This record gives sequence, structure tokens and C-alpha cells, in this order.
Amino acid sequence: MTPLSETEAPASRLRDAANLFITVQGTRFAYRRLGAPGGVPLVMLNHWGAVLDNFDPRIVDALAARHHVILIDYRGIGLSGGVAPVTIDAMARDTVALIRALGFDRVDLMGFSLGGFVAQDIALTAPGLVRRLILTGTGPAGGTGIARVGAVSWPLIVKGLLTGRDPKTYLFFTRTANGRRAAQDFLARLKERRQARDKGPTPRAILRQLAAIRAWGLRAPQDLGRITVPVLVANGDSDIMVPTVNSRDLAARIPGAELVIYDDAGHGGIFQHHAAFVPRALAFLDA
Repeated sequence: MTPLSETEAPASRLRDAANLFITVQGTRFAYRRLGAPGGVPLVMLNHWGAVLDNFDPRIVDALAARHHVILIDYRGIGLSGGVAPVTIDAMARDTVALIRALGFDRVDLMGFSLGGFVAQDIALTAPGLVRRLILTGTGPAGGTGIARVGAVSWPLIVKGLLTGRDPKTYLFFTRTANGRRAAQDFLARLKERRQARDKGPTPRAILRQLAAIRAWGLRAPQDLGRITVPVLVANGDSDIMVPTVNSRDLAARIPGAELVIYDDAGHGGIFQHHAAFVPRALAFLDA
């Protein structure tokens, strides 16, 4: 496939965006794009086990109203081919190669959770590629509790199976009335797309991505002072997956980083508070 054409008709809503494919270094990657081409595109990188249908439509659609937005499936996940990498470095290299294959030499990056690990690595290893960086629900290499994501998550995944609820109910949100309501609303939004949905992750891909997360958590800290582009860090105040202290650490170690912490919110704080997060993100991207 050739790089994106400026004349291709873009979708304005995630539920209508076509599943697109491009082969990069022998691997077929799936992606979706929204918003009018032009300017610096925003590439969004998602969480552990996420496919294209796990991006929040309220956030994606609002960002795409003013920006060209590109969503990707990592290698070995969803409709993308290949085998899921077991290191963040490999995922970052894949993403850089994909961005360049799509014809871009400058992008904004927004990473949630695992996607934030990948985005940091890209900012450090391919600094000329990144214009602005948004890091949400995430933390630095060697960050507090990151190596224990699996230990924290598996009991709540089992709880979800036993109660008939999506595990994100427990993993992403607090158990307060506000958190429970936000979880219900978020999960309903993820079902808005009715046709041409992505393929769910395989158990093998989930375990391989978890190995990458654990390796990131055990890795020596990176020199985040080398990230010189503008950075926005956001999280909930009660993140149990990537503890909120990591967001504060990122903001303290990245020069000039902005930090927003949402009250009574967990790992999915930006989903719960999307009405506040989107204007903040747009103001940051447009500054």
C-alpha cells in the first residue's frame, strides 16, 4: 500500500472509520484514521491487549474534529499480523516504521498505559519524529509497581469472568458511585461500532504483551530529561494498574511537563473525565 493520500475521504467518527492495512517490513498492520489530512497527525497508542475497538470514541471523535488522527493495532494484536513483541523497544521500532511507511516525518503521540511506555521510548529513540507527547495512565521504565501489573490484574480479570462483567470495570475505574457509572458509560461507548469490528487479542498475544510490560517495569530508569518536546501527563488519582505516583514522577522528570490528575478516578481517568480531558488535550496540541 502507498502512503496516505491527501485526497482520501476521512471518517469523522470512530464507528465509521474503515479498517485499513499497510505492510511494513513484512508485517501487515491494521489501522484506522479519522479527521481531515493535513498538518501534524496525532498517532494514538493503546493499552495492554487493546485492539482498534478499545479506543474511546468520545475522545477519538473529539480530537479528530480538529486533527488528523491515526489509531494502530500493534504487531500480533487484533487485525495486525505477526507475533506480538515481548519488549517495549520492539513495539516502539514497529510504530516508528509504521509511521514512516504512512509517509510522515513528524507526528504527535498520545499513549495510554502500555501505549505510554511505547510513546516514551519513541520520544527518546526517535526524537525528531515527535512534536508533542501526551502520556496517560502510564509510567516510566522501572516505575513503581509496573512489574506487578499482571499480579494486580489477574484476580480482577477472574472477578470479571465470575461476575459477568468486563474486567475493565474493576481495572480502569474506582468502585465509588462515580467510578461505577463511568465504567458503565465507557463500556457502552466501546460497543457503539456495529460493523467491521476488530478481532480480539489472542491469549498468546496478551501474555507476550504482559511480558513486555513486566520487562519495562524491571528496566533501569531512562533519562527522561532528554525529552525536550512539550509533554502532557494525565491520570486518575487512584490508578491501581500503573500507580498514580508514576504520573507524578513522569511530570517531575520531564522538563516542563504539564500534569493533570483527576479526582475519584482510576487507570481510566481520561475516559471517566473525557469531557474535561479533551479540551485540555486540544489546547495542548494547538498551543
